[in-house]
Amino acid sequence: MEISPPLHLCHVSKTSIFINRLHGLLHSIAIAFLIYYRAFFLFQEPQTKATVPMLLWLLVFVAELLLSFIWLIGQAYGWHPVSRTVFPERLPEDDKLPAIDVFICTVDPDKEPTLEVMNTVLSAMALDYPAEKLNLYLSDDGGAAVTLHGMKEAWRFAKSWLPFCKKYGIKTRCPKAYFSATSKDDDSFGSSNEFMADRQIIQEKYEDFKERVMRFREDFVLEETKSDITGRDHPALVEVIQDNSNEEAPKDEANKMPLLVYVSREKRPSHPHHFKAGALNVLLRVSGIITNSPYILVLDCDMYCNDPTSARQAMCFHLDPAISPSLAFIQFPQKFHNINKNDIYDGQLRKIFVIRWPGIDGLQGPVLSGTGFYMKREALYGNLSEKDVMRLKQSFGHSNEFIMSIHKIYQYSSIKNTESSSKLQQEAQFLSSCTYEKNTLWGEQMGFLYHSVVEDYFTGFILHCKGKTSVFCNPSKPAFLGSSTTNLNDLLVQGTRWNSGLFEVTLSKFCPFIYGLSRMPLLQTMCYGYLALQPLYFLPLWCLATLPQLCLLNGIPIYPQVSSSWFMVFSFIFLASLLKHLEEILSTGASIQTLLNEQRVWMMKSVTAYTFGSLDAIMKCFGMREASFLPTNKVADDEQVALYQMGKLNFQASTMILTPIITLIILNMVSFIGGVARMFIAGSWNETFGQITVSYFQSLSGAFSGDAGHPLV
Repeated sequence: MEISPPLHLCHVSKTSIFINRLHGLLHSIAIAFLIYYRAFFLFQEPQTKATVPMLLWLLVFVAELLLSFIWLIGQAYGWHPVSRTVFPERLPEDDKLPAIDVFICTVDPDKEPTLEVMNTVLSAMALDYPAEKLNLYLSDDGGAAVTLHGMKEAWRFAKSWLPFCKKYGIKTRCPKAYFSATSKDDDSFGSSNEFMADRQIIQEKYEDFKERVMRFREDFVLEETKSDITGRDHPALVEVIQDNSNEEAPKDEANKMPLLVYVSREKRPSHPHHFKAGALNVLLRVSGIITNSPYILVLDCDMYCNDPTSARQAMCFHLDPAISPSLAFIQFPQKFHNINKNDIYDGQLRKIFVIRWPGIDGLQGPVLSGTGFYMKREALYGNLSEKDVMRLKQSFGHSNEFIMSIHKIYQYSSIKNTESSSKLQQEAQFLSSCTYEKNTLWGEQMGFLYHSVVEDYFTGFILHCKGKTSVFCNPSKPAFLGSSTTNLNDLLVQGTRWNSGLFEVTLSKFCPFIYGLSRMPLLQTMCYGYLALQPLYFLPLWCLATLPQLCLLNGIPIYPQVSSSWFMVFSFIFLASLLKHLEEILSTGASIQTLLNEQRVWMMKSVTAYTFGSLDAIMKCFGMREASFLPTNKVADDEQVALYQMGKLNFQASTMILTPIITLIILNMVSFIGGVARMFIAGSWNETFGQITVSYFQSLSGAFSGDAGHPLV
């Protein structure tokens, strides 16, 4: 019997494993000595304890214990890192590939410009995948006429754009990126006369497409105030975008078009809509009765397809019989096209997608990350054993068409119902109504889950608890590229939302250390637990960014004297953490400046996003506040972009965000200056050197990076 060659290979990073485990062992020993030092002080003679107020010592001790615990559970990410290689050329013929439904979500045409959204749509339509097996659904939660018009114009332009991409093997299939001055598309046809002529024609059509979208946008702004429809109050609308002309549909294989569907679910102020998770569940149901593809690609509206082969790369895992039965999704990293040279806001999320996700990939698989993932539809329905129609309706709602689609997906057969009949239209709008999910298991056990505003983290967590696995695919060419935040205010507002959602899970019955411990392997539980407890960094950070500094100003020693052997323990922890972070930076090809930027951003996030996010989650837990979701602003003015590209921080943020940051900067600078003066005047360098170092480091770079695993700062 002939053995087929593998579709992918998994490589274990043995060097990284050795470094991570050795560092973890030595660091753990040092932490144990630190804990002993702090605890031993509590049993000293009263005369000795009188040198430091007991409350101060206890607060610092508790802060170091909490940091040590968070660091400890975070070591699971480095236990077994892996990388993967795929072989798309070994996939079966195109007619044997499964169909894919692409879900794209947008909310606000003001913050998410229609032209940018349509570029994402066009890039997904142009994926290197059989057109008849590719179906796109755009969820417009704003119910904006300009978005629907943009879809129609995108369809019109796509009839020229897709054949051009296929004819010349274009590798950058987002029109805006392709026609940009910085595009470095590798065209095999070079500068041939035919290619250059066709390219000029396509560029002119793209400019016409842009003009039509922008002109409609200007007219829409003038008319929208006259309409009763708002982003929070509008009826359902589902429309299959197709050619309304009398031309015959193209029969040529090269000119086939993917299905394009506009979906605007019903939203009413009196009914909860569950933000992005609710929108995705509507797309899940509507697509179920139209195409019912077994696999789903989820994209943010600004995250365009940069590599057209990503679908084939994902199928290298989904079609592998060795891992497919338990495989729920393939996660690609989030990468961004507008990151400046020094990445001053840590926008590329290097720590997550370069260090952590390869680490957790060696366990049960990475966390679901909001965008850029290929999900198995069946995984969102659960392991159904119930075949009774009435019982299925109690779980999935009272749509016969959708119940039939569920049966079909478990028989591994898809449909493609493109008829614009009134019956299909009515059924799709029924599935999009704001009351459809009432008294069902949607968001509770089925689909994308509602218990947290970070629906990606929570849905992935529950899937892993059910025994599902996932895979992290990080090809050399980014599969998807998005827009990163370019100012401090958006960065911290976004971080507040994420951390609020993470801490919501910690405070619920689904806390990873309670719910997950008996359902997942220990190391996988630790990885989820680290993210869930990450917002708690704000507690020790506030303690250790204020108490040592106040003690320094008042001449109270809380660190060992330089001449003490205990000082070596603190020095080892400090230096080992810094060197481990440096090793990660250099091993991933980043610069020393990246290290300083990451430390600074972590400090700012800790005293703002982690703090406000935790407080927000606590208030929601006690019913003092309702969940909210503000989309990140994708529109940046020229001044803001110029500052970002020059590597200058933009402090045009709200007072609530700036106050904690400025307060701690001033405190650390004053304590550093006061401590240095005391050291020279009183000759107390032996007693105060440690605290002066802490103040200096925090004043200079914004505190030691918590991700490096330190319990000292």
